[in-house]
Amino acid sequence: MGALDGIRVLDLSRVLAGPWCGQILGDLGAEVIKVERPKYGDDTRAWGPPWMKNDQGQDSHEAAYYQSTNRNKLSVAIDISTVEGQALIHALIKDTDVLIENYKTGSLEKYGLDYESLSRINPQLVYCSITGFGQTGPRAEEPGYDFIIQGMGGLMSVTGEKDSLPGGGPQKLGIAFSDITTGLYATVAIQAALLNRHISGLGQYIDMALLDVQIATLANQGMNYLASGKVPTRYGNAHANIVPYQVFKASDRDFIIACGNDKQFVQLCAAIGLADLPQDPRFSSNAQRIKYRTEITTLLAAHFATQTADEWVSAIHAVKVPVGLINNLEQAFQEPQVMARNMLIDMQHPESEDLTLIGSPIKMSRTPVEYRQAPPLLGQHTDEILSRVVSQEELAKLRKTKVIG
Repeated sequence: MGALDGIRVLDLSRVLAGPWCGQILGDLGAEVIKVERPKYGDDTRAWGPPWMKNDQGQDSHEAAYYQSTNRNKLSVAIDISTVEGQALIHALIKDTDVLIENYKTGSLEKYGLDYESLSRINPQLVYCSITGFGQTGPRAEEPGYDFIIQGMGGLMSVTGEKDSLPGGGPQKLGIAFSDITTGLYATVAIQAALLNRHISGLGQYIDMALLDVQIATLANQGMNYLASGKVPTRYGNAHANIVPYQVFKASDRDFIIACGNDKQFVQLCAAIGLADLPQDPRFSSNAQRIKYRTEITTLLAAHFATQTADEWVSAIHAVKVPVGLINNLEQAFQEPQVMARNMLIDMQHPESEDLTLIGSPIKMSRTPVEYRQAPPLLGQHTDEILSRVVSQEELAKLRKTKVIG
């Protein structure tokens, strides 16, 4: 039994932030019903290549992107733009605990699927809206995209190399950071609302915005500005507040040092054959090393170029200073620690008996994550779910009129 066993979620969201939230809730044991457009489904179903390989080793019509965020869900294809489709949602909502949606602000009101309408049917409903800019403010009605949010929210201004260096300039992260983190924050908010429902007996409305989350996750960089009044700049792979904390190039490849305090700096220097370096007044404390960042970095870079990355990592790891190689994804998935933590899982899919997915990072002792359902085919569970609220005859009629698929 999962931690959220008995919780039913209606997931009307598409693409990433909302589905990411739904997948986490599903991993934790909730029954997550993904409502999709007949014929087309979630936009990410078509975001390939790459595509999942079927049992014959051929490309299927299931995009890898879609599969990354829709495990442990049941797919129901309903045209919510029709009166009949809206009636199906109204029927399902009576026994639903959570609804997730990421339509543009106000879009679902015309269908009678907004919070005010659905909470009249089910006052205990926890309703979570995820948008780019939230339900209020001058940009509330605009669509929000992760790339735009990373730029507007300041993340790209502190990501990437300095303008003066080759390849310098603002960079987005290699994954949709604001989407993923908004999905995580939404999951926290939903669980908090469910916990509060035990006290109040009532659900509530949750307004999540990608831009809000991006601003919130500026963390130390945001506070650096608020405390100093100085706009942070890009440090590439270096750290704004700690030195040395960056990528260095060995004779063969790059590696990372994350030296978090002065004690570790002393240990680092001893391990690499520069034991006297911490005695230099310029480098004796982290505050000094930040002041003389260029000097210490230049000195260490020249030193590290004399041996291989494996040699440096081995020596530094021996004194327990954080250090590591930079893996590509193949190497990351093959890391013994990753394998030991079961971060790759195999599931049975209707078109592939051996589908490999990335597992959940949540490890719980009494109610562990369970992998019950591979990312579903479009409408795979339409009859199973809707037979709870309408007859077989009505299902046949709805399918004939293309209200369901």
